[in-house]
Amino acid sequence: MSREIKNLRDKLWQRGELLRMIRDYFFLEEVVEVDTPIMSQFGNPDPALLNFKSRYNGPGRLHGDDTYLITSPEYHMKRLLAAGSGSCYYLGKVFRDGELSHRHNPEFTMLEWYREGFDLETLMEEVYRLLRLLSAKPLERESYSYQEAFLKFLQIDPFTLSFEALLQFIEDSELSLTFTPRDRDEALDLIVSHLLEPQFDPDKVTFLYHYPATQASLAKIVEEEGNLVGKRFEAYWQGLELANGYEELTESHEQRARFEAENKARQQIGYEPVPLDHLLLESLDQLPFCSGVALGVDRLLMAIWGKEDIADVQAFGFEQS
Repeated sequence: MSREIKNLRDKLWQRGELLRMIRDYFFLEEVVEVDTPIMSQFGNPDPALLNFKSRYNGPGRLHGDDTYLITSPEYHMKRLLAAGSGSCYYLGKVFRDGELSHRHNPEFTMLEWYREGFDLETLMEEVYRLLRLLSAKPLERESYSYQEAFLKFLQIDPFTLSFEALLQFIEDSELSLTFTPRDRDEALDLIVSHLLEPQFDPDKVTFLYHYPATQASLAKIVEEEGNLVGKRFEAYWQGLELANGYEELTESHEQRARFEAENKARQQIGYEPVPLDHLLLESLDQLPFCSGVALGVDRLLMAIWGKEDIADVQAFGFEQS
């Protein structure tokens, strides 16, 4: 057997083993696996995401309508939760146009799950527990609020600095950028990814929580020390952003207003608006108290195997598909 064949087989078996371990964990936790559509009549209005779009040409009510490959199973899963499914998870493909780098692939594998009765802190603890299980390592954990991390590592307050001051901070940091941030949220995202995240201990699972309210579209909003923050967290390990979680918003009128604002933001930056998921909005008021999180399986494999390129953990990279 050649070295190339052995390496391929090892990769496929090890990847398959991780998927089996994930399913075993949720089976023992009595969390049901759900198989949601990967093509939808509704897009994701998040201005930070580009949707893959196609058109349906068959019979029925949707003849001639645009369809969208899902960027996440979130909307369908929340409809199931509102209908009484109980805690559930999805393990499968999602799609995001325009994202290709050593950490991004337009088609990738996502683990997303929702826990009834879990608040944000309880879900963070489960993410940590699952990462320890899947990595087979005695990982340590650190947690910082968004404001706390900025103050500790960068000595600036993300809630009080103006957009102009944030741009000046970025310029003073001498980053090599291919674009200029268009608003505060883009500036803050850039600072997190290029200046804050590298400060985290790569050998510890680090949670960053309580993001600015403007960066938590589907999360509950609360006031903390005079700032409006979203009940959202992200988890980092081995220099990679692995997971993004929310304590879920359950008010349809508020969610509709956020979706409409996002569509307007899309148009302002030259993206097409997308049809809003009225089926989700109609069911959201029945959503039970829950928290949910999406975890990138390919990036998790990168972290476990110590790989620098996402194509190294996939059977086929995008340009080989």
